[in-house]
Formats: sequence, C-alpha cells, structure tokens
Amino acid sequence: MQTQRNISVAGVLTEGFKVGVANIASLIVASILYVLTCWIPYLNVGTTIAMSTIPLKLSQGKVVSPMFIFDGEYRQYMGEYFTLQGLMMMSLTPAFLFLIVPGIIISISWSLALYIMLDRKIAPGEALIESNKATYGHKGAIFGINFLLFILCIIIFSVLSIIPVIGSLAAIVICIPFVLGCQAIIYKNLAKEFPAIEAITKA
Repeated sequence: MQTQRNISVAGVLTEGFKVGVANIASLIVASILYVLTCWIPYLNVGTTIAMSTIPLKLSQGKVVSPMFIFDGEYRQYMGEYFTLQGLMMMSLTPAFLFLIVPGIIISISWSLALYIMLDRKIAPGEALIESNKATYGHKGAIFGINFLLFILCIIIFSVLSIIPVIGSLAAIVICIPFVLGCQAIIYKNLAKEFPAIEAITKA
C-alpha cells in the first residue's frame, strides 16, 4: 500500500507563514551570526551547511535557537555535503542546457535531498533517490508554491524598496522566513513524517 503524502499550495503557504513568523527573530539572529563568522576557516563550512538546512530544523515544529548554526554535528557532514552538491551540479548543468525545463524538473525532484541526507544519515546518492521518490506526483504543486513565493517576494521588494536600504532590509526580513517556512512544510509533509518512503509503482 502506497504511503499517503500530500501538499497543497494554499496549505503550504498558510503553514509556512506561521512557521516563518514564529521563527523570524531566531532566523535574523542566526543570519547575523553567520555573516559575522563566515570568514573563519573550517567553522564556516559547518555554519554554511547549517544555514542551508534551516528548513529541516524548522520542520521539527519548534522555535529554533540561532546558536544551532555552530553545532559541530554539521561539520561532520562536510564530505557528504560537498559530494551531494557536486553530484547535483554535474547533473543539473547539462539538464538546464536542454531548454531549461528538464533542469527545473530535476531541481524540484532533488530539492529535498540535502534535508533527507542529514535527517536520515544516509549517503548523498541515496538521498537524491529518496528526494525523487518524495516529490513524485507533487512537482506541479512544488513549482506552483515556489512560483507564487517568487512573485510575492518581487511585489514586497518593489513596494518596500521605495524606502532606500531600510525598505530592502525589511523586505528580506519578511520574505526569507516565509520562504524557509514553506520549504519546511513541504519537507515535513512529503518526507520527514514518512521516513520509509515506499517504492514508486505506476498504476
């Protein structure tokens, strides 16, 4: 029997907004700490991985601590992180050359790979496979969510940019937590709550 996983555009946007608002202060502080320490060798690898996996942290349903970016656990996955990024880059570059669409589809298919890899402690290649399974049948919804987020952020930036500097900063503060919150809800609904994703079978 196929595990039931589902997302809706309206549901993700609504829940994502709530998650973003609940964590907005923590995310701002975490971003500031990252900027202040990103020049420190070795430490910056761990903090970069941590910042890249914020949606995974948000998917736990708790208000995150901004200090989590300094958790040494993230540095342990340095090899896996760069291997995963390398595999994705080597595959996506030629895919985007074929009229862009294949690249977009594969990007969506692998969009959960990093979170799955760290959450389940599995190999990069296996994480790509699991991400493809998790997003199977939901790529249209994920594309729609990301497209709407892009449009909303453009509108917010256009309106607030009337106020130089402060307006742009305010737009960033509004948009980033919202976007990260939505990614957290997508991961939670498609992968996190279903650690044993069943093999895809065509009807």
